[in-house]
Amino acid sequence: MRHRAGLIVGVVMLLVAAGGIVGWRWWHNRAPYGPKALGVTATLRLVDQATADAAMSPVNAEHAADGDQIFLGRVAWRRPPDIKADSGSFRVVILDKRTRRMPGLISVTSARPDDVGAGSDGALDVAEERYPWLRGIGPREINGSFWTAGNAITVSSVAASPVTFVMVLHPMRPETPPEQAVATAPAAVSDLLVALINVGSDGQVYWAQRLLN
Repeated sequence: MRHRAGLIVGVVMLLVAAGGIVGWRWWHNRAPYGPKALGVTATLRLVDQATADAAMSPVNAEHAADGDQIFLGRVAWRRPPDIKADSGSFRVVILDKRTRRMPGLISVTSARPDDVGAGSDGALDVAEERYPWLRGIGPREINGSFWTAGNAITVSSVAASPVTFVMVLHPMRPETPPEQAVATAPAAVSDLLVALINVGSDGQVYWAQRLLN
């Protein structure tokens, strides 16, 4: 009887532990707010150098050469009530739907310039696996190694809205190694998908919202 009672207690403890793990995972991956709470808006247009420079001032915008295209974009949202400024972060992704590649260098500024930048991290890989329409934002396997050439915009605070960015697309160069390939000109605005990804403090992806195209 004692052996049976001990077995029952052991099973109960295992069930409690399993339930605790499931509960923790649910809480850990639960978004503090959804995309509807933000009311996100986005714009993207082709501009000339003077327009790009004015929009980015006092930050320096990328400069274009002959044959290049300059895209000016803006992503804005409202801060949900009762949400702390450091409650999660965002990735703004621009993806050429034709080649499934992101742009190279991106100039970015915001209402809080210190809270924005450009780069890539593991959250993009997680988002790509979860959302098929984001295929191309994660690392690419080339000759047995994984490479990331393109950049996304990183936003470390929900209080950084609005975010303004300029990207310059250069014509494709045949000599470019595949591991360094990024989005290229010529491109139409409709070719470029813009999305917002909400990321938690441990890199967990809460959600992704397709904003344009």
